[in-house]
Amino acid sequence: MSVYLDNAATTQPCEPAVSAAFLSMVENYGNPSSLHKKGIDAEKAITEARKAIASALVCAPECVYFTSGATESNNTAIFGIAQNYGKRRKKIVTTSIEHPSVSQPLKYLEENGFEVVRISPQRNGQIDYQSIIEAVDENTCMVSCMMVNNETGYILPIKRAFTAIKRNFPECVTHCDAVQAFMKIPIKSTELYADLISVSAHKVHGIKGCGALMIKRGIRVAPLLLGGGQEKGIRSGTESVPLISAFGAAVRALQPGLHQALKNAEELNAYIRKEALKIPGVSINSDIENSSPYILNLSVEGIRSEIMLHFLEEKGIYVSSGSACSKGAKSSVLKEFGISDKNADSALRISISRETIWSDIDDLINGIIDGCQSIAH
Repeated sequence: MSVYLDNAATTQPCEPAVSAAFLSMVENYGNPSSLHKKGIDAEKAITEARKAIASALVCAPECVYFTSGATESNNTAIFGIAQNYGKRRKKIVTTSIEHPSVSQPLKYLEENGFEVVRISPQRNGQIDYQSIIEAVDENTCMVSCMMVNNETGYILPIKRAFTAIKRNFPECVTHCDAVQAFMKIPIKSTELYADLISVSAHKVHGIKGCGALMIKRGIRVAPLLLGGGQEKGIRSGTESVPLISAFGAAVRALQPGLHQALKNAEELNAYIRKEALKIPGVSINSDIENSSPYILNLSVEGIRSEIMLHFLEEKGIYVSSGSACSKGAKSSVLKEFGISDKNADSALRISISRETIWSDIDDLINGIIDGCQSIAH
């Protein structure tokens, strides 16, 4: 038995993605910068993938720039905007629950002369969009907020915040880390009022090592890498045609069923909540009103996360104890959400995908029940 419920860390590549990557490696292996047919065919493959990501984000294809993943996309957005817009305006507004690929670059900028304002969740565990808006002034060069928190699934109110910010301070650049939202909940760049959006391939059944950064027309981003001028100078380096092709293929395969998949995820999430809460000592850390159904964080009282995680692993059930980037370290994000140290120490992140079926949830619940009985004794 194998039950994979760690999809917020990575997803299994879908068949269209694997096929597209394989084709690029064995047939369409030319360098996209070459002028001969092999190079032109490779460039066409990248163009088709760019169109697919642009269609999903509702933006022009020329606004999509391929990177090595979400970390590079986020770093490019933050450092690129700071360099071009932060010479006079040294203030950046963000939240205290961002992914390390956003929080760490901002920490670096803060140590080098920038003012970074971090908005924390209120006592109810929710970010007040008005607090984000009020933190922005004429000295703010950038606002960077994730759309869906990677540990609890909480959906941030960035649409309301970004709309007001762009109305009051149109020169302020808005960036959204949409990694846990892309191809899961509907995203329209035209309605989000985000100047930059970061996405990742391996979170949506693509292949690791590929991501994209949407940059709205007119926004100037200084590149992290200098060299051959690929991706219109934003991301130099020969493009990975297999990974980019796979990303495009995965998005094309997922897009038609987006709304049905969301409905299925909502039903599965509700089922996990209902069954898990029947187990003595289990509590839910994810907000029921404002969370992505693809992520559910729960705690099993008295049993440390790693112990339950490995107990489930022995049964072929795979979950995580938090962000995959933390490698088991205690989560500061859960503390920001007001979750007690006791619950944080026993937290498990259950993250589903389109491949998750009802029996997977039954196996998970039975596994937790067995774990409570076996570990406690």
